[in-house]
Amino acid sequence: MSEYSYKATDQSGKIVKGVIEAFEEKDAVTRLQNMGYIPIRIALAGREGGRFDFILSMDILSVIKGVSAKDVVIFTQDLSVLLEAGLPVDRALHILIDVAEKPKFKEILKHILKTVQGGSYLSDALAKYPKVFSTFYINMVKAGEAGGILEDVLKRLSLFLESSQDLKDYIKSAMVYPVFLVMVGGVSIIILLTFVLPKFSIIFSDMGQAIPSSTRFLLWFSDVLRIYWWLILGGLAAVFYFLKRYVNTPAGRLKMDYYRLHSPVIGELTEKIEVARFARTLGTLTRSGVPILRALNLVKDIITNQVIANTMGDISERVKEGERLSRPLSDVRVFPPLAIQMITVGEETGRLDEMLIRVAENYETIVKNMVKRLISFLEPAMILFMGIMVGFIVISMLMAIFSMNEMPF
Repeated sequence: MSEYSYKATDQSGKIVKGVIEAFEEKDAVTRLQNMGYIPIRIALAGREGGRFDFILSMDILSVIKGVSAKDVVIFTQDLSVLLEAGLPVDRALHILIDVAEKPKFKEILKHILKTVQGGSYLSDALAKYPKVFSTFYINMVKAGEAGGILEDVLKRLSLFLESSQDLKDYIKSAMVYPVFLVMVGGVSIIILLTFVLPKFSIIFSDMGQAIPSSTRFLLWFSDVLRIYWWLILGGLAAVFYFLKRYVNTPAGRLKMDYYRLHSPVIGELTEKIEVARFARTLGTLTRSGVPILRALNLVKDIITNQVIANTMGDISERVKEGERLSRPLSDVRVFPPLAIQMITVGEETGRLDEMLIRVAENYETIVKNMVKRLISFLEPAMILFMGIMVGFIVISMLMAIFSMNEMPF
């Protein structure tokens, strides 16, 4: 048997924490329920999260803001569990306020609870915090409230958020080592050029044109870095600033997304990520009872590549005119044939939502495999590149030293 740490609530709404022995997680849930508790979070002792244990997100900005995507995922899962146990929304929110760890998120939940207690719908209360809860999230909750199946919709929403976050975290985690290699290699080369080479410049100063051209170039480049480092950094900062401003404009964003979509390797990866995001979002919305036209409008806000997002308007119009979804998707020539065929089968069998989820799962797996192959290529390529750079510097210095031995004295 294994030990599971748990966080639960009793019938009065009091938060209870402890450790329980069970063969597996579902046995621990059953035992807690038999004890009269409503389980909120369960994990193997010594671990954080259990089924809530996601790969650590590297989105530092979300941590600085106080409420991360992971916080929203956990909140949705906890709220789904409590509503499924039969608790009313206001009481469930009151419990989640006590469970929330981040002060900022706790304050947001307090305001949401106050709004709900004032007679507003949960979706209206969530809509007051668009930076925390997306339009997609709010519309899902609204659909659940309208159909009287809020707990079921929240369960699907938590699965959607968990899968989306898992894919994002997988890509970010896979990029840790390549980024680390670039940083370490770059720092090593800068140290060689700005601290090590200047020590040799004094020795080589009397040699004039006798030193190899590669060594003269390195010494010149070292002097430029040491003397004009402030100008180089300022220039790079200015380029980054104006490029960011341009990309934030509609025209700049569209052009950047076009180049990204049509670039080798990255373009194919971007396409498959967007297909997975489109399929999972549309599948989750239609399964939750959101009308297809409204769902397509919401999907447009979820897709990050503007080239693909702009095709949603045409697709929505053609579906509105009575065409099947698969036809306009095929005509925009963005979605792969396999995805189109699976969506066509879903329409013919009346299981469109199910097939969309399968498309999403299929392409999420493809994306993970592509990222794995890309990283397996990038790592040795970066090591080789850094080795060539350092080797060039070392060999240039050795050639200059050997030239000194050949000089007549």
